[in-house]
Amino acid sequence: MDPSLEKVQEVWERETAIVEGVDISGPWNRMFGQRVIWDYTPELIEEIARLPGGESFAWCYQCGKCVPVCPVDVVGDYGPRKLYRRAQTGIDLLDSPDLWLCTTCANCLRVCPKQVDMIQIMPAAREHAMLSGRPIPAELQEALENTAKYGNPLGQPARKREAWVKDAGVPVPILHQIQRPVEWLWWVECYPSYHPRGIDASIALARIFHALGLDFAILGREEKCAGDSQRLAGERGLFEMLAEENIRTLSKYEFQHIVVTDPHALNAFRKHYPKLGGHYDVWHYTTLLARELSRLQPLLVRPLPYRVTFHDPCYLGRHNGEYEAPRQLIQAIPGIEFVEMLRCRENSYCCGGGGGGMWLDSFAAGHQRRRLSEERVLEAVSTGADTLVVCCPYEVSRFEDAVKSTGNEGRLRVRDIAELLAEAMGMIGEATA
Repeated sequence: MDPSLEKVQEVWERETAIVEGVDISGPWNRMFGQRVIWDYTPELIEEIARLPGGESFAWCYQCGKCVPVCPVDVVGDYGPRKLYRRAQTGIDLLDSPDLWLCTTCANCLRVCPKQVDMIQIMPAAREHAMLSGRPIPAELQEALENTAKYGNPLGQPARKREAWVKDAGVPVPILHQIQRPVEWLWWVECYPSYHPRGIDASIALARIFHALGLDFAILGREEKCAGDSQRLAGERGLFEMLAEENIRTLSKYEFQHIVVTDPHALNAFRKHYPKLGGHYDVWHYTTLLARELSRLQPLLVRPLPYRVTFHDPCYLGRHNGEYEAPRQLIQAIPGIEFVEMLRCRENSYCCGGGGGGMWLDSFAAGHQRRRLSEERVLEAVSTGADTLVVCCPYEVSRFEDAVKSTGNEGRLRVRDIAELLAEAMGMIGEATA
């Protein structure tokens, strides 16, 4: 804080104080003079609160409940209350590194008595910063440009989006080839289509769907990124372009439900596509498989002698309320010993990938003691688990990198729930750390 903004506060303390016959003389009868509101600057708070979506920034009354639950504050110096205080004392959020550090995990909103909503505030502020010509981190800029050009943040061509299918070992129907109605349209998303570890989970899930006899198909090269993380990073226009293109593509086909691999896609389809005319019945794959557990469980014939812990994805748990399905699937696997981390379910920690954080690791490294993914891996290791189980495509690569950077190779493996299920079904080989 600027020392010039700190004023010496008037203090009143009586040498002798008698109240209703009781002597309360001493320092506990000290009283402070009025601290006038013009000691602080409201302009920078009002600048954010005037933005559509930013209104609740001005509602903060600085109780501080948000700070201890903020995953960024655990490894740095953050939280809505701190952002409000900095704006109050002359730091412009739009020009501050703080603008890009929030992962929109929603844990602060969960505890805030005034409903200060960073999930609305940060995208609004980021969008305004972009539109007003302020610089954005280079790695985020690259991901947004790739998404606009190729339909995915990895910069991969559309024709390769279905290439993983040839290695699935089971039929994976593609809608533009089969030209028939299906019950389940599987929205694979970008990282499960292109990233090597994402493809591993896609192959496992395809084999599970096939073993269950589900009537499913994918869009393949016609699918583009659902765009939720780009929206949260401040590129609302790019999100709307992607959503409109995806809605047009989906309108060409007949299906009853959408099943998604990615909780961020789940969030987009459930909460934001309807605003643009896309109304669908959308399921995360863990919810679907938990519904099919009575048919799935007899297929789990191989005991897995692992001690596992589970990371709740922010956008599956806090944002969309699904905590039980992943746990039901894990606990159905024979041989598994399941242990919870200290921060789990509603208070789960964040991997750092949400809100555009997937493409901000290098930037965030300059403002945090360690990456959020590294903090979470250390928490997983502390449980004595040998396997960290996930069900969001961002997390396998993030946590595997964190396992290496924290020196825990050989001690902790990272597996998608689909991979564990397929292994227990004897459809993929034994996992190695």
